[in-house]
Amino acid sequence: MNIVQTSLPGVIVLEPKQFRDDRGFFLETFHASRYAEAGIKLPFVQDNWSHSIKGTLRGLHFQQPKGQGKLVHVVAGKVFDVAVDIRKGSPTFGKWAGVELSAENKRQLWLPPGFAHGFYVMSEYADFLYKCTEVYAPECDRGIAWNDPAIGIQWPLQGEPLLSPKDAKAPLLKDAAVLPGL
Repeated sequence: MNIVQTSLPGVIVLEPKQFRDDRGFFLETFHASRYAEAGIKLPFVQDNWSHSIKGTLRGLHFQQPKGQGKLVHVVAGKVFDVAVDIRKGSPTFGKWAGVELSAENKRQLWLPPGFAHGFYVMSEYADFLYKCTEVYAPECDRGIAWNDPAIGIQWPLQGEPLLSPKDAKAPLLKDAAVLPGL
């Protein structure tokens, strides 16, 4: 497995080793001891699957308290995936890193607790899988505006994004209820 550091400490891109032949391919999407060697040591307690059509933008989401670490990848289609550091006091607070995840490149992104997460669907549709270190807790569900100018994410938009009502009303980072030490 190849590990690529992003500009945000702790957020990494994983490129699993693929075994290909005339029949197709095989790869491990998770192997506890190998991922622990990469620094991913928290236990996973919930898996999620998101199916979205082209132009959908989901995020920027996080939980507080009960922060979630997320190991994400795409099994159909292509997305632009983003992590935003929301750890108050962090030298990279409010900074973002983005990476293209696709069924073709088979990359994964690890976001530890303390990062908001979002993605934009660039293909006709995308099936997006998450492994989470904390169960979803509706009372802890939080968001930040996807287009917060202070963060300045450079989304590869093709027209206006399709947003949920919740995401369309998400506050700016400066107005979000982000706790110190998240």
